[in-house]
Amino acid sequence: MQMKIKLLSFVFLLAGFAAYSQQVPYTNCPNCWLPDSLGNHRVVLEFNGTGKIAKAVINWRRRDNDPQNKRIIVEDGATHQKVVNTKTGTLNREYGEIYFEPVSGKGVYYVYYLPYKNEGRSNYPKGVYLKPENIASADWLKRVLDAGNELPSATVREFQSIDAFNSFYPMEVIATKDETNRLVKTHKADKFLVFPEDRLNSIRMENDLPERWIDRGPQDNFTGEVAKGENFAFQLGIYALQNLDDVKIKFSDLKSAAGQVIKAQNLFCMNTNGVAYDANLLTKTVNVAAGKIQAMWCGIDVPKNAVAATYTGKAILTPKDGPAKEIRLSITVNNIALADGGVNEPWKMTRLKWLNSTMAQQNTVIAPYTPLVVSDHSISLLGRKVELNNDGFPKQIQTFFTPEMTGYSKLPNDLLTEAIHFHFTKMADGKNMTLKNQGIKFTRTEPGTVQWKASSGNDTLQMEVSASMEFDGFIAYTVKVKALQDVDLKDITMHIPFTKDVAKYMMGLGQKGGYRPENFDWKWDVAHKNQDGAWIGNVNAGLQYSLRDEKYVRPLNTNFYLQKPLLLPSSWGNDNKGGIKVSGAGKAVLADNYSGERKLIKGEELYYNFNLLITPFHPVNTDFQWATRFYHAYKPIDTIKEIGASVINIHHATAINPYINYPFIAWKKMKAYDDSAHAEGLKVKIYNTIRELSNHAYETFALRSLGHEIYSPGKGGGFSWLQEHLGDDYIAAWFVPEIKDAAIINSGMNRWHNYYVEGMNWLTQNVGIDGIYLDDVAFDRVTMKRIKRVLTADGHPGIIDLHSANQYNKNDGFNNSANLYMEHFPYLNRLWFGEYFDYEKNSPDFFLTEVSGIPFGLMGEMLQGGGNPWRGMVYGMTNRIPWSDNADPRPIWKVWDDFGMKGSQMIGYWVDANPVKSDNDKVLATVYKKQGRALVSIASWAESDTDIVLNIDWEKLGINPSEATITAPEIKNFQPGKTFGLNEKIHVEKGRGWLLIIK
Repeated sequence: MQMKIKLLSFVFLLAGFAAYSQQVPYTNCPNCWLPDSLGNHRVVLEFNGTGKIAKAVINWRRRDNDPQNKRIIVEDGATHQKVVNTKTGTLNREYGEIYFEPVSGKGVYYVYYLPYKNEGRSNYPKGVYLKPENIASADWLKRVLDAGNELPSATVREFQSIDAFNSFYPMEVIATKDETNRLVKTHKADKFLVFPEDRLNSIRMENDLPERWIDRGPQDNFTGEVAKGENFAFQLGIYALQNLDDVKIKFSDLKSAAGQVIKAQNLFCMNTNGVAYDANLLTKTVNVAAGKIQAMWCGIDVPKNAVAATYTGKAILTPKDGPAKEIRLSITVNNIALADGGVNEPWKMTRLKWLNSTMAQQNTVIAPYTPLVVSDHSISLLGRKVELNNDGFPKQIQTFFTPEMTGYSKLPNDLLTEAIHFHFTKMADGKNMTLKNQGIKFTRTEPGTVQWKASSGNDTLQMEVSASMEFDGFIAYTVKVKALQDVDLKDITMHIPFTKDVAKYMMGLGQKGGYRPENFDWKWDVAHKNQDGAWIGNVNAGLQYSLRDEKYVRPLNTNFYLQKPLLLPSSWGNDNKGGIKVSGAGKAVLADNYSGERKLIKGEELYYNFNLLITPFHPVNTDFQWATRFYHAYKPIDTIKEIGASVINIHHATAINPYINYPFIAWKKMKAYDDSAHAEGLKVKIYNTIRELSNHAYETFALRSLGHEIYSPGKGGGFSWLQEHLGDDYIAAWFVPEIKDAAIINSGMNRWHNYYVEGMNWLTQNVGIDGIYLDDVAFDRVTMKRIKRVLTADGHPGIIDLHSANQYNKNDGFNNSANLYMEHFPYLNRLWFGEYFDYEKNSPDFFLTEVSGIPFGLMGEMLQGGGNPWRGMVYGMTNRIPWSDNADPRPIWKVWDDFGMKGSQMIGYWVDANPVKSDNDKVLATVYKKQGRALVSIASWAESDTDIVLNIDWEKLGINPSEATITAPEIKNFQPGKTFGLNEKIHVEKGRGWLLIIK
């Protein structure tokens, strides 16, 4: 494809330069050179002179800064050899002077002007532009100096990019300083200028006008052609000549000559208004500093029943201090009708409307959960119950799950010894201030959400409580404490008094998942630690809580916590005076959440907000674990089916899902693959998270126009494309060298989540995906619920599995993956934890709490080094194919199938009534029980090889010992085949174990 632009070229003389017109094309030349050694851009020169020296003056109009500090490489077009004798004269962003030896005489020569090399880790490269070099011979340099201005010229034939994606044409070819100054001088009476642009020419630069705008000049009209029902987008580019504050856009109705109308409410500007990810209306303030460019992306929802005609109206742009500018809109509606708004052609920006979507926001109950039931002050939900006190806080929390986690118990598990409550301690006498409550009032009772309010107070303090509970066991509390008069307080604390049976394990606040320490003391350190709460519980009853205030913003995670950490809550944190103490003294295990000394001034308000999650969320679905086997690679369907997998996880950087978190470009190939898999009884899920976004997203520059709403601020850098086209102010993320896919970190909770939900719905309905594979999560439970709804709509399976690398490290803020992502667990089908999890050195309680998922109603799998297959089986875990060459799970899968794991009852070692126990407490046994037989998994955490004897309760096992046999089936790379006597000692190697069949 060849594109042309009329450039002003310059012949530079000693005293200055004079302009002349010339047609210089911009072309793309895929595979013509290796970009990693020469860069992505070159100038094609033609030399028709003679001699040893040629001079080229190149009007390259570059958007990058400091061209004089970047290397120039000249190549002989005939031999493709580097020209050694080269020299640069003036080099700036507008033009460059290049001297070179035309070693092959007349012909074509190439000038590469942004050569770079990638340093550092291949998936997180640092694109470094090569510095200038002086390699020309002294003799040749002297010839150049002696020649003066009498040198034959090489003419610019074309500007080339390695491909269209890397091209600067037309929106990144800059205007010169003189051109810009003339434009400003011509319009010195204006406060700003407007340059309307088509949707296909995304405005990309903030600091430079495109040369295209100099040619066209500012405009007061925009014309476009649209289809009926189309989501049409266009741009109004603002160039500020003075500082502009709070720019607003107002649209009139669009009217045809015959009187047909497209209402003004069908037009919008995504830069000023929209709908937030949580369905709240969003109003944004757009300020444009003098000399800056702001793209205002606008849209028209063209009615499906619009009459074909030309409609005219106005877009009125008004800064806070005026004056306004009117842009006449002339939109021609053709006779083409689009049923889907044109979203099948996303390069036309038809999906920008998705940014304001409210799809799946209604909090309908998601299977397997059941509607909330309110009775007096009690709220019942799946497997759990909450009784409220008159002050609005939980008086009691109960779960009804069995220790096996495979069903429900008639007897409740009480989490609390007394109600959750606050203490307000006076400085003067150290006594607790009594607040009289007014009782609770339910303000909303729906199947998915119950809300209530309560008020308590005295003559000094007023406490207003508003809370909501959702069908999955999530409770959000807003607690506003207001001073009615000045008061000195020694402390404000919230006590959560756990029963000791429940408070067996703990995870979070810097504690690795495992047994709860007897006494524990923690202080805030948000600058370094992503810690604001913990999970305390047992396998079948627990509570996660987190401390927040009204300014809470979800931080970044997965290597980027330090770039956007938690905000210290002004209430709980109290200038780092606050903290948490957990102690097991007395009948209760008390979590004392304190905030320390403070003085409240009359009228001052503090928010002691907190969230609760009641665990587990549902029983463990063991049959899903045995039947659902993931395969992680894009391979032929018959190959995967033969291996024995049932679900294919398609990662990015594959033929049908090439670009990270933007699975829309190769969707037709993806659909064909999905259809083939479905025909063979297999399911297909895709990698698609929201933490980072490919630079190949069609909407990249539209999203950049929103400032830091979608993309996080950062120092820039990374792969060359990012530096060359984004400039700066971003965080470079994952990179795939093979396809040059460079991702950018998203900012957190924003409207891209709306797009994400719409996109997943579109893929489910149009491509037939069966779910998603999440590689860590950068969104909250609001988006997760929406995703689960669209994935499971219309009978689709909507399988979600979550992989996480261990988050307990400096870059992730020392959080536990399970603690960090627990709010998502109600909607997951499987865990895969993951890289940097140590399956050899960690204890069984770590496996149980941080890896297995069992205390939350989930099951998991292992990854790092293939995991430990013996220890994994105690929790029903294997690893996945083909992730680890040295730990193929298929031999264990065969044992599952031969034994008939479907329908078995899992009885873990953590269950007191487990019918099979080892006589060594470092060697643990889990039973998978069926009628008349049992599969027993044994794994050792002993420090050396040991011999054990199994203590078997034959009655509980349901097997007659006089007829019983204990057999170890032969399992490749796991165990030899062997038969044991009922009381025979079993030799267990360190870190290993057995799978035994008793029948």
